Amino acid sequence: MMRRRVQPTRRQPVPDRHGRHGRLGRSSVVRPPLPPLENRYERFDVAVTAAAEFLRAAWPDLRDVHFEVADAPAHTSDAGVPRWLVDRNDKRIVMYRIPIERLIKVPHVDDRVVRVSIEGAVFRAAAEYLGRDLWELGLGYFRF
Repeated sequence: MMRRRVQPTRRQPVPDRHGRHGRLGRSSVVRPPLPPLENRYERFDVAVTAAAEFLRAAWPDLRDVHFEVADAPAHTSDAGVPRWLVDRNDKRIVMYRIPIERLIKVPHVDDRVVRVSIEGAVFRAAAEYLGRDLWELGLGYFRF
C-alpha cells in the first residue's frame, strides 16, 4: 500500500485593506497625530513667540510690537552680522534666525543651548527697543 504524501495547505493572503485581525482600519474621523516640529525655522519661531509673549505680558510698551522672523539680514555692517533689527517707527522687531543659531559661542551646542540663545536674543532686542538695560526687563521675575 502506497501512502500519498499530503502537501500542507497554504493560507490565502489577507488583503492589504484589512488590519492584523481582519478588520478595517479606523474611520476618517480619527486623524493620525500631527508630526513633530522637525524644521529649524519652526523651532526658532516657537522659541521667539514664547519669549515675545512673556515680554508682552510683563511690559505694556511691547504689546503692540510685532516680532518677526527672517532667515538672514540683507546686508552686514562694519560691526558684524546683525542678529536682529529694531524698528521703532513701524513697531516691529525682526529676529534673524541664521546668525543667532550659527554664532553661538559655547563648546557644546544642543537643543537647550540653542533655545536659550534664541530667547536671550529676543530679550536683548526687546531691551534695545525699550531703551533699557537687559536685566531691567525681568525685574519682578528674577528677584531672589
